[in-house]
Amino acid sequence: MRWTALALVLALSAVPAAGVCAQTAPAPQATSPATSPGEPPASTPAEPALTPIQIEAREAWRAAMKAAIRGPSTIPLPPQGTLELPAGYLFVPKAEAGRFMRSIGNSERENLAGIIMSTDDTDWFATLAFYDEGYIRDDDARNWDTDALLQELREGTDAANEDRVRRGFPPLDIIGWVEKPTYDAATHRLVWSMSAHDRGSPPQDASVNYNSYALGREGYFDLNLISSVDAIEADKKNAPILLEAIRFADGKGYESFNASTDKVAAYGIAALVAGVGAKKLGLFAIIAGFAAKFAKVILFAVIAFGAGVFRWFRRTPPEGGA
Repeated sequence: MRWTALALVLALSAVPAAGVCAQTAPAPQATSPATSPGEPPASTPAEPALTPIQIEAREAWRAAMKAAIRGPSTIPLPPQGTLELPAGYLFVPKAEAGRFMRSIGNSERENLAGIIMSTDDTDWFATLAFYDEGYIRDDDARNWDTDALLQELREGTDAANEDRVRRGFPPLDIIGWVEKPTYDAATHRLVWSMSAHDRGSPPQDASVNYNSYALGREGYFDLNLISSVDAIEADKKNAPILLEAIRFADGKGYESFNASTDKVAAYGIAALVAGVGAKKLGLFAIIAGFAAKFAKVILFAVIAFGAGVFRWFRRTPPEGGA
């Protein structure tokens, strides 16, 4: 089943469950028993009451859609630059994006600038953040060992699993590269992609994050596109489009670095794959674990899932919206 890790997102947004199912697959035809004239019709099953968690996720999504900016538009990313959002994309600002991410089980990210998604029927979304770590030296990209980076990712994820288990989420296992790390020294862009899944779950239920970075003078923008193993080949085409849409302000670009005055990060570019990457991969374990924990409450999501998470969400306007 596609996007098992995000099944909860759909379920949490649902108002009546039957309304979701109607968008995905026709209900089985059933014949009602005949009733005598004047006899009241048979009662229909009561819809499940929404829990506080479900209500918050629904309201967080509505707030996000109400605040969303549609491309083409220039999105300020002060003080570092702008996002020249192309047509066909939506940008959810920081406050509403953070609330929505928390509502589906993610921890607070003060570096988050917003969420980007497509206006079409695809199910991916991307988080955009800026990390003011200082100037990232890129010398080690010339001779890095991708097998060694993979091993470091696995070791870092194993260490992070201790915290996830303490929080009640299942441990995460790295499957492998979807795309090995590549760095363009001319544009100062880094790309790598990894698949991972909850321990004990089948590999076909894995989530994929497609990581891309734009390095600047004072830190880096991190564009993390979240997809699934069966959709990543189609979805990843959005990453270079959005990465190219990030424009550093004058004096903030990588080439403006001043060795005598500027802060230099304590790590090099390889750490954006092996070190920072291991922490980021926890995103999938948190979402998947959160979904599993409440699976019995939102079982109808299994039926409704064919519509796609964000595809169905987009058909749910904000309260009072058109």
